[in-house]
Amino acid sequence: MGLLNFIKNQFIEIIEWLDDTNYTLVWRFPDQDHEIKMGAKLVVREGQAAVFVNEGKIADIFAPGTYTLSTKNMPVLSDLNGWKYGFESPFKAEVYFLNTKQYLDQKWGTSNPILVRDADFGPVRIRAFGIYAFRITDPAMFMREVVGTDGNYTVEEIEGQLKRTLVSSLSTAIVKAKVPVMEIAAHYDELAGRIKEVMDPEFTSLGLGLSKFFIENVSLPPEVEALLDQRSGVGIMGPNVGSYMQMQAAQAMRDAAANPSDGGAGAAMGLGAGFGMANMMAGAMAPRPGVAPAAPGMAPPPPPPPVGAGRFHYSGPSGQGEYTSAEIARLVSANPSVPHHLWSPGWPAWRAWKDVGEISSLVAPPPPPPPA
Repeated sequence: MGLLNFIKNQFIEIIEWLDDTNYTLVWRFPDQDHEIKMGAKLVVREGQAAVFVNEGKIADIFAPGTYTLSTKNMPVLSDLNGWKYGFESPFKAEVYFLNTKQYLDQKWGTSNPILVRDADFGPVRIRAFGIYAFRITDPAMFMREVVGTDGNYTVEEIEGQLKRTLVSSLSTAIVKAKVPVMEIAAHYDELAGRIKEVMDPEFTSLGLGLSKFFIENVSLPPEVEALLDQRSGVGIMGPNVGSYMQMQAAQAMRDAAANPSDGGAGAAMGLGAGFGMANMMAGAMAPRPGVAPAAPGMAPPPPPPPVGAGRFHYSGPSGQGEYTSAEIARLVSANPSVPHHLWSPGWPAWRAWKDVGEISSLVAPPPPPPPA
């Protein structure tokens, strides 16, 4: 009995694989130099394929099902071994099980930015990432082109190759689609379809199938995103040309307030520009005579720019308003001993009338003192 049990144990009677991983693509049945008994049971479960290799050559391939191995269902192996008359002796063969299920949620992404040419921004570097799914569709091709003699081939061993192949097709697909960078998000499905079309032959040549491909995000460099944010801000503020200047003035006022190290000059400039922006947005473009005068020695914030050439904004003992050079000269001449301040677009702050040549040249010099 001991000898019979020993001989029996040398023959493999059940060949199967229960995979408890989610990353094994190919697994070789461990025969340990045992021979497969003719008439042994082969169990191939759903999502699997079994490949018999004899003396380095792929022989028979089995789809899901339960088989009793014989020369009838192993025609290639029988022919290789010359079993023309149904010789029922044990045989030697390597048995590889392949997972043919889908491998989902495989991540891909650009390790380096991709340079594309955009109609609006010119050459732009973009990054992208997403997910894909693949499966083994041709076990014999996959064994020949990828696995070889590896007895435990995993997803990790091939995912690098697949990712690089996918990313290489991304820039080509974007160029062919001619989609502006600002509109890429609305065309993710279209781009994904184009990339899948390009990649299907590449996967097929490896015995694989690209079953799904998704783009989750395409991002731009930070400086381009900042420009887009500014453009969006202008669009929200209004369609007129001055809207962008209003936004810039607000930013300048904020930056100046946060940087007091310049002795107040930057703060005054930002404050003046900020109030000018606010007045323009409020539509305060008309002259404003009759406003209460400013405190002695103090100038109010700059008002909106003048509407006519040769006009200035005036602040003095007579109040505030918009006047021509000659009108301001008369106001100064009437009371030259008190402060008179002027402002014009582009000036960082109010100026004394003496510092404005156009006004000082029109003000009559004070009369000479009476003789003693």
